[in-house]
Amino acid sequence: MKNNILNAIEINQLKKHLKADMLSGFLVFLLALPLSLGIAKASDFPPIYGLISAMFGGVLVSFIMGAPLTIKGPAAGLIVIVAGSVAELGHGNNEQGWHLALGAIIVAGALQVLMGWFKWGKYTDLFPLSAVHGMLAAIGIIIISKQVHVLAGFSPTTAQGKPMTEPLELLAEFKTTLPNFFMHWQITMIGLVSLAIVFIWPYFKNSIIRKIPSALVVILVSIALVKVFAIHNTDTFKPLLSFDKALFEILRINESFEGFNQFGTFIKFVIMFALVGSLESLLTVKAVDLLDAQKRKSNYNKDLMAVGFGNMLAGIFGGLPMISEVARSSANVANGAQSRWANFFHGLFILLFLIVDVSFSDMIPLSALAALLIGVGWKLAHPREFGSALKIGADQLLVFCTTVIVTLATDLLVGIGAGILLKMALHLARGVRFAALFSLRLVNSKGVIQVASPLVFTNFLSLQKVLLEQKLTDELHIDLMQCSFIDHTSLEALHLWQADFKNAGGHLNLIGLQEFTAMHKSKHHAAARRK
Repeated sequence: MKNNILNAIEINQLKKHLKADMLSGFLVFLLALPLSLGIAKASDFPPIYGLISAMFGGVLVSFIMGAPLTIKGPAAGLIVIVAGSVAELGHGNNEQGWHLALGAIIVAGALQVLMGWFKWGKYTDLFPLSAVHGMLAAIGIIIISKQVHVLAGFSPTTAQGKPMTEPLELLAEFKTTLPNFFMHWQITMIGLVSLAIVFIWPYFKNSIIRKIPSALVVILVSIALVKVFAIHNTDTFKPLLSFDKALFEILRINESFEGFNQFGTFIKFVIMFALVGSLESLLTVKAVDLLDAQKRKSNYNKDLMAVGFGNMLAGIFGGLPMISEVARSSANVANGAQSRWANFFHGLFILLFLIVDVSFSDMIPLSALAALLIGVGWKLAHPREFGSALKIGADQLLVFCTTVIVTLATDLLVGIGAGILLKMALHLARGVRFAALFSLRLVNSKGVIQVASPLVFTNFLSLQKVLLEQKLTDELHIDLMQCSFIDHTSLEALHLWQADFKNAGGHLNLIGLQEFTAMHKSKHHAAARRK
């Protein structure tokens, strides 16, 4: 009976919003097509498997996801991890590394399903925002460090002849690439023209022009330039993307679990796929909920399970790990999407493309895809991110920069771990007792929750547990008058809860918040007060 009701609701949604969702799905498909190819190539996966992930993320995951307006597919934020897994598990053999990385992706997907099942989506609040933004900025820098070389037609290798993957190595290699930047001048010119389109396109004010994804314009212009310059692949120089097989030739089981033989490395990448992928995905869901005109609240744990299932499926057939991707999801909302069917149509159009014709991909220059990824990396590591951290406070900038530097020098897990430890150390330096970092004194009585100890990212879950038991349609008061300290991450979480109550028709009143010293003048602020 329940399933029949749900099916009827889904069918009604499809009928009611068919035109809007199909149009948005098509526009997102135009954006996802080149980005999925570029992300796969940058991740050292066969490019077509980026489309396989996007197809599964739309056609199948749409029916079980818990966030109706998000778009599922491969993400630039995971490029560093995917490429690292291919290099480390394959020991320089990308073909072998790809198969072994798929095994780690499947296990990570299963872990994400379990995380959602046990309702662990809430644990994203354990990560301080300054460390999370620092991790994303580091990812942006790493993407740029690799793609600048590709834009100029180079593929840096180590002294052993293996592809470079370490960020500091790639940055140091600039001393070789930059003096020879125009050695392959046609390739470089295509890359620079593409890069110009990426950065200039958002400044066009015309509403029709703004509807056209800059990524699509880049691909069309770059293909035209390939024809003008008569560029083609040779045995020794391959500047163009190439597919050598059609969909039904490549859609087969590709994973290998022999990576278990390298247990430490295998588990490291399982954790990174699950941790970073889940974190990025859930942060996207939170952001898209704020953009939703209907003010619907997504089911974070259900969505995490859906992403995990999608990753298991994609991994079996050779695809990259997927997340709720922020750029495509934001575009989906901006294009007028109304329901999960927009994500379905985005995946359906990719499937049709894979079935009907992928031959035009042999004309796409890698330098154009590099330009698209440099644009993504620039957004992640934009200088304003450093400025935003400083506006919150010098300590936040310190956590942000520490996360960036340690990530570049080591890896993502160590980087975000360093950011978390530094954040905790700064709290201790402010006088917060060590025990208070992990415990919270709360008094919950008659619609008023009194917080009687410091509120920080490591103990916020205690308050969140109480909030999850409340009806969002009610009026609730949180008394902070006895709270001696609140960090930025907790303040941000409280503001999000206020928005949830407001959207549901209720009200969350934060008593005593004005008594804290504002760190900057916006609703996204941190505050602290000593007794």
